[in-house]
Amino acid sequence: MSAQRTLLKRTVGSANLRRAIGSALLARLETLVDVLMPEGTPLARTVDGLLKQASSALSANQAQQVWLTLAVIAARLPEAREVASLRRLGELSGAPALLAEAIRRMPTETLRERVEVATGEVLVDVNHLAQTTIMTGIQRVTHEAVSRWHRDHDLSFVCWTADYLALRRATAGETAHALGVSGTDDTHDVGGSALTTVVIPWRSHFVLPEVALEVPRTKRLQALALYSGCATAVIGFDTVPLTSAETTDTNVPGYFMHELAAIRHMDRVATISPAATTEYQGWRTMISSLGVPGPHVRTISLPVEATEPSADNLTATRHRYCVPGVPMVLCVGSHEPRKNHLAVLHAAELLWRQGLDFSLVFVGGNAWHSNRFHRRLAELQATDRPVEAALGVADDTLWALYRLARCTVFPSLNEGFGLPVAESLSSGTPVVTSDFGSMLQIGAEGGALLVNPRDDRAIASAIKTLLTDDLTHARLVREAAARPSRGWEDYARETWDYMVVSNPLPDTVPEP
Repeated sequence: MSAQRTLLKRTVGSANLRRAIGSALLARLETLVDVLMPEGTPLARTVDGLLKQASSALSANQAQQVWLTLAVIAARLPEAREVASLRRLGELSGAPALLAEAIRRMPTETLRERVEVATGEVLVDVNHLAQTTIMTGIQRVTHEAVSRWHRDHDLSFVCWTADYLALRRATAGETAHALGVSGTDDTHDVGGSALTTVVIPWRSHFVLPEVALEVPRTKRLQALALYSGCATAVIGFDTVPLTSAETTDTNVPGYFMHELAAIRHMDRVATISPAATTEYQGWRTMISSLGVPGPHVRTISLPVEATEPSADNLTATRHRYCVPGVPMVLCVGSHEPRKNHLAVLHAAELLWRQGLDFSLVFVGGNAWHSNRFHRRLAELQATDRPVEAALGVADDTLWALYRLARCTVFPSLNEGFGLPVAESLSSGTPVVTSDFGSMLQIGAEGGALLVNPRDDRAIASAIKTLLTDDLTHARLVREAAARPSRGWEDYARETWDYMVVSNPLPDTVPEP
């Protein structure tokens, strides 16, 4: 019985469905053979002929070829366990049996989808950035980097299908959203249009500039890193779900472990600070016990660059957020426990009870376990304390707030970098921040008061100093102004050079 008849025999559906399966299989086998066979090889015109060509190309039974076969025929990226299972079948029963099993697994729901093997490209995974309406610190970094890469280099943005089983090229609307472009007629398709083409990375550069916590996505990224023949790289923000799991949402540590399982097979990690490098190098030492060398890790520190707000924006922001006649203390960041905002509220209440007159503005959101913060915030507001939490603040308003604040406070318990510390100092505004980790590394260059973030009274004392001691405040302003300048252009150039230019494609895909 021919391979096509074997395939159709397993199908219980209508004649139209059987024809759709045969048509999809023919197109996908053509795509597979075109990649696997030497350049210029004429393609067979039938399923049986293409199966013979594919069987010949798969005779070496290499793991990367098995991965590609599964990906192309299914129009879905496989997991590593699927590659291992099919490879063992091929070793025992030969390439024809391997192909027959791959065809048996072909999902009928993907029959209308075309498959494209992307070879020799730079593919940048911006799935979250291209669709989210939330601009966290991580998303800000991703946006600033990829917008410059897109401007200066030949690359393709890719996103994931809704089920996180396959990659596709970003739509025009998603690309505009990732780049922060507004006013385009294409923004209606943010989130993806009807899927027509699945992209299979093959001997390309694959760059992940954002955090990926979706388990189906990270399982497929792991296999991609192992078997696709791509040069892979990721931005390493921090390992907080590993080192400070108690401060994260319940499921985040488990999700993050799956991401690390993928990253351990990638080529390079560009960490955002020396503190983050220490974390990733420690993790790299841990996985050496698995016989896995892990990726190369290099620090490419985030920039310290301010955006100058306009006079009109300063006026509007002052009118909206400042209490006339009193200084403002600004706290930027999500309200998750790790950010330590309950300690900020307690320190502020200590100072208000001492008679100090100031307002407190929080900017941020998108937090887990923030109920205690919001409950305490409401209690203080009920007693007419001048405190508020703003959500969805635009970038230009945030930069105006940095300029208008007497000081900022950022006593986080764990940070890969601490972007609000750098942004405040680059705006010339002194900051109270933690005396360890990346925050110490940023603050040590001047403009900051460093405190033990687990000591509420130390936080209160530092805020009081910046509110009442004009000499200390002026000194820190001068120190902030004298800090070395480093911009997003520098960061984008250095990350691109490290993750793409100097990250060559492997000569061969190593066998596990």
